[in-house]
Amino acid sequence: MHKPHEVAANLLGMPYESLDARAQKVVKNVAEGKHIARNVTKEYDEETTFGQRAADVVATFGGSWTFVGLFAAVMLIWVGLNAILLARHGATFDPYPYILLNLFLSMLAAIQAPVILMSQNRHSEKDRLNAEHDYEVNLKAELDIMLLHDKMDQLRERQWEELLAIQQQQLEILAELIKKNAVSP
Repeated sequence: MHKPHEVAANLLGMPYESLDARAQKVVKNVAEGKHIARNVTKEYDEETTFGQRAADVVATFGGSWTFVGLFAAVMLIWVGLNAILLARHGATFDPYPYILLNLFLSMLAAIQAPVILMSQNRHSEKDRLNAEHDYEVNLKAELDIMLLHDKMDQLRERQWEELLAIQQQQLEILAELIKKNAVSP
């Protein structure tokens, strides 16, 4: 286990106190060996209100080919019904240029646009939270890799020291053997 102040100083080269709150959180998790990954989308979706979910449904439906098809069908039926009434009875319920239809379309647009904007704002907020979480996970991964590099470097140094000690022992043994061989002809 490391201390957050040591991790910040050794890996980031900065004092722990000078880091922003997210970086401090990540450094603390690295120091404690805790996981940081979580399902941000699930957490965010659990906190949504009925209105936010309704806005998402409206935006999803309003941006689909099903909506475009139904919208075109309603307009064709409206115009076709008016044409049939005009041909059979000489009068329509919404004479050309279809002012009542324009009123309904304007009301639909006036209601649908803000609802879609609310949904887009919510998705933007969710994307921002995901990006922040991705940053935290990436920073933690980077710090963990740096810690692994440090451990590997320490292991390598220790192995070199052991190899040098073994080599020194071998040289001493060789020196003794040379002395024994030189003394005994």
